[in-house]
Amino acid sequence: MRINYNVSAMITNNNLANNDSAVAKSLQRLSSGLKINSAKDNPAGLAMAKRMNAQLMGLSMANQNASDGVSIIETADGAMSEISEMLQRMNELAVKAANGVESDGDRDVIQKEINQLSEEINRVAEATEFNGQKLLNGEFSMRGYVEDKYGTGGSGMNIKVASYSSEVAIKNYELNIKVTAPTAPETEYKAELDSLKGFPADAKATLKDKLLTIQGGNGFEMVLDLSDCDLDKMAQNSPTKVKLDIEGIGGMRLQVGANEGQVIEINIPKISTHFMGLDEEVKVEELDENGDPVEVTKWMLDVRTEEKATAAIDRIDNAIHFISDIRGQLGAYQNRLESTINSLDVTSENMTAAYSRIMDVDMAEEMTNYTTGQVMTQAATSMLAQANERPSQVLQLLQ
Repeated sequence: MRINYNVSAMITNNNLANNDSAVAKSLQRLSSGLKINSAKDNPAGLAMAKRMNAQLMGLSMANQNASDGVSIIETADGAMSEISEMLQRMNELAVKAANGVESDGDRDVIQKEINQLSEEINRVAEATEFNGQKLLNGEFSMRGYVEDKYGTGGSGMNIKVASYSSEVAIKNYELNIKVTAPTAPETEYKAELDSLKGFPADAKATLKDKLLTIQGGNGFEMVLDLSDCDLDKMAQNSPTKVKLDIEGIGGMRLQVGANEGQVIEINIPKISTHFMGLDEEVKVEELDENGDPVEVTKWMLDVRTEEKATAAIDRIDNAIHFISDIRGQLGAYQNRLESTINSLDVTSENMTAAYSRIMDVDMAEEMTNYTTGQVMTQAATSMLAQANERPSQVLQLLQ
């Protein structure tokens, strides 16, 4: 028996310290509900869990973004639903005006309502907003840029890209536009293409109401807006040579994933009576500030004669199809976004389960560990007391 070094007490004390540490860890886990409370508990598990948590937070925000996208589409579709109703009314009026029974006075009254409906269509298209951003004015459509490569802009060229059938950006498209002036009052301007670069070889052009539509194989279609061009000067300087760049920067990009590049682009074409091909250049008589009649040029849908009203029926029918096509496209976007939301919900659910398995403590198991630790601590405390008493037994040998 030794009295200088009580090894039994040291061993018991170490066990007591270990048991006390285990109880403290169990208390921490039970009180926090987490299996990993600090990096030392599970370094690899903590790193994995933090990455998962970042993904979970990103998925939650992506889900909200997709829901916002659905709201945007519903807002745009609601406005276009009303525009469609106004077009239906315009169609009724055009059919009425095309009836030979109607007098010129009747058609003048019909024309006034047509004008009001046209103005309201343009107002709704311009005023429809979501979060301060206009939805139907073309800001979220494919953007195009026209370079006046040969300096013909001074001759009256101001071409705009109105629409483009593909979502693929193009660079350095070149074309010659040959404009032919009307040969008689009842004829219209004509346009032809040649010296094409980048366009389909079979591309053809049609010019109607200052909208130049270029169509080719594989569904290629591009619409150039010439409404700000002086067609007479373009005809005199024919051919007009231009260079086109179109970049996919117009679509509204929705971040619908937790990682870079997980986006959906919503392309909403411009809505206006002019872009839908409803307007035409019309000479009308108005009163000036002195009350004298003067002839002015306006863009309007003209139904003031039976022949013009008959032609207007076809224009309105095309506009109705145009709006219906866009609404169908938006409906497809909405279905896609709703599927995305469902997918995000499932992904978030599964990832949350994986995150929980790493981070969350099994309360039943940990309570068992805590109880065991408590018993072991109490036993070690009792044994330490017994070990500390052992050196006193040496006194019996000294009596």
